[in-house]
Amino acid sequence: MIITLKIEGAYGSFDPASKDWYRLIEIPTNSNLEVLHLCIQKAIDFDNDHMYEFFIANNTRSREKTRFDNENAGLWDVPVGQLFPLGKHKKLFYLFDYGDSWYFRISRTRRKIKAEQPGTSYPHVVEAVGKNPVQYPAYF
Repeated sequence: MIITLKIEGAYGSFDPASKDWYRLIEIPTNSNLEVLHLCIQKAIDFDNDHMYEFFIANNTRSREKTRFDNENAGLWDVPVGQLFPLGKHKKLFYLFDYGDSWYFRISRTRRKIKAEQPGTSYPHVVEAVGKNPVQYPAYF
C-alpha cells in the first residue's frame, strides 16, 4: 500500500521566505525511515553527508520526544505506515545535519492509502512547490 506524505521546511537553516515550500512523496507503508530519509535527500537535492534522525514531538524544541535514529535502530525497524496517526498535538520531524539543523515536518496528507500502480517506481515525488533550499549557501 502507498501513503502520501507532505514534507515541509520547519526551522533551522531554512529560509523563512520559503514558507510555501513543500514536497509530496508517495512511499510504500512498509518502507522504513532510512528509505524515507533517502527519498527526502533526493527530493531536496542535498548531499547525504551528515547524521540525521526522525522524531515525534509537539514541536522541534519539545523535551519529550520519541526518537528514531542510529542508536535505537528505529531507522530500520519502524515502517512509515506504523507512525500514523500520530498522537494528539504530535508531529513527525526529520532533522538533518546537527550542525546546520535542517528541520522538516512530515505529515500524512488527506489522500487515501492506495495500492501500488504497476510500472511506477516508489518512493517518488508527486508534487514539488517552491525551489529547493541550498544546502551549502555562499556566505561571503
